Amino acid sequence: MNQFKLLHSKRFLPLFGTQFLGAFNDNVYKNALVILIIFQGSTLYGIDTNYIVTLSAGIFILPFFLFSATAGQLADKHEKSMLIRYIKILEIMIMSFAFIAFYFESILMLIVLLFLMGTQSTLFSPLKYSIVPQHLADHELTGGNGLLSMGTFLAILLGTILGGIVVSLESYGPLMIAGIVVILAILGFLTSLFIPKAESAAPDLKINWHIISQTFKIMQYARENRSVFIAIIAISWFWFIGATYLSQVPAYSKSTLGSNNEVVTLLLTMFSVGIGLGSLMCEKLSKGRIELGLVPLGAIGIILFSIDIYFASQYFVALSLPEGQMNASQFLEISSSWRVLVDLMLIGLFGGFFIVPLNAMIQKRTIPDTRARVIAASNILNALFMVISALATVGMLLLGFNIPQIFLFLGLLTIGVTGILFLLLPEFVQRFAVWVRFSG
Repeated sequence: MNQFKLLHSKRFLPLFGTQFLGAFNDNVYKNALVILIIFQGSTLYGIDTNYIVTLSAGIFILPFFLFSATAGQLADKHEKSMLIRYIKILEIMIMSFAFIAFYFESILMLIVLLFLMGTQSTLFSPLKYSIVPQHLADHELTGGNGLLSMGTFLAILLGTILGGIVVSLESYGPLMIAGIVVILAILGFLTSLFIPKAESAAPDLKINWHIISQTFKIMQYARENRSVFIAIIAISWFWFIGATYLSQVPAYSKSTLGSNNEVVTLLLTMFSVGIGLGSLMCEKLSKGRIELGLVPLGAIGIILFSIDIYFASQYFVALSLPEGQMNASQFLEISSSWRVLVDLMLIGLFGGFFIVPLNAMIQKRTIPDTRARVIAASNILNALFMVISALATVGMLLLGFNIPQIFLFLGLLTIGVTGILFLLLPEFVQRFAVWVRFSG
């Protein structure tokens, strides 16, 4: 089945629209807050703005550690479409308070609301991925996950751009953002009204509200199926890679490429478009199956082009350009710039090949009764790997590594990490060999 037909289906389109608008809203809000803090000189009790931005990123991720276990239980116990609508109502309430916070440019209130937004996203995530197998057939899972992945990264890109541009407008920027986030939340609720029912997987489940004990328990669920747990680790590694690139591209553009925010947007666009294309291509490359052979292919591409972007960057390192001076047109006049852009796009493209089959595999191989809790366990590990990524990057920068060297190290480290995962689950390599044989 052509995956784009799913966008004409009542089984899938409302979910796609709801998750797209939610991710879009998250990133409009987050980037507007970052710009408000950094570029408009907003402070919080005299704390340095760079520390506030770093703190904000941690505050958004924190709920994934605290509430994923509860979110997974709720998603397994209750009818999912109804729960999604309640969560979207929560988003409208949060964004209504955000309207006030943006109007008064209250950084403290915006950061508190950022935590609540992270909580809302934590509650939504297990629902989003566990509802897919209830509405789609097995042969549609790869295509459906490809569209969700593409939509997520497109929403991240567009939300980041829109939030940065609008909040920077003189006089009315924060007020316009305030209106936009409320409107997006309302639209997300309206699309959720059309999501078909998805019956409870475990209606008799008794909710355990104890965060620590239940977190350990859902980790045990995730480990019951060895192949599923290895897939979860692989997905977490993808987010380690993705978080590193997304967080370092702005500094890379400024310090290594000597370019301004126009080039930051261009680089992020190439990376996000790459992931979107790779995610969409999975359905065709796998011929509608859940094709684990694409995972080693994705790993190979990520490794090769993470290494190549290091070598592509050496031209700019040698030039020692003044920081943040070149605009996009000036950057594109340099021949080596195209190699950097292609590298970033291909890292994203092969990242799409890597993650989409893994998400489909988890949905297919988990027991329906515990599927949402297993996905919640994956969310916890994803968040943990993103935090480790941030700490490792800061550590390497403090040790004197430049950003191209960090990208090189990321590529080399991916050889070791994915090599171990493929040894633990040889099915990846076996399927890759079969896929190459019958695709050639």
